[in-house]
Amino acid sequence: MKLKVLWVGRTQEEWVRRGIDEYAGRIRRYAPLEIAEAREEKGAAAEAMRARECERLEKLVPKNARLVLLDERGDGMTSPQLAAFIAKCRDSAVPEMVFAIGGAYGFADNFRSRADRVLALSQLTFTHQMVRVILLEQIYRAHTIINGEPYHH
Repeated sequence: MKLKVLWVGRTQEEWVRRGIDEYAGRIRRYAPLEIAEAREEKGAAAEAMRARECERLEKLVPKNARLVLLDERGDGMTSPQLAAFIAKCRDSAVPEMVFAIGGAYGFADNFRSRADRVLALSQLTFTHQMVRVILLEQIYRAHTIINGEPYHH
């Protein structure tokens, strides 16, 4: 199963880019991975920015993909539960799983309704930059759990 991670805006911090590169490389040992950025909207009302950013994200989601949105109001999941979810999708012949991180104002309702799952990484709030690395680390961790490797204790 192919994995795709989408987010809004460019990665600003060098240390975040290094973290992305590190975990993307680790994930690619288990599955094909694509990372794509949608342009961030600026200078408009929050609702308009959400709508435009989600239109850009939508264009990056393949029609047959399972879409998982990362949102603070989403469902909580443990790392083993995420691993089980990914494994179930893989074993159900889902061709592609897409994880999307929205912009500063989140997702538009119509894009949210298209999602197969809305997931919260934590009840804590993280910057959108940091969430990129945290999500990739969790996807990597899920694959080590699926494969019975000792990374997850």
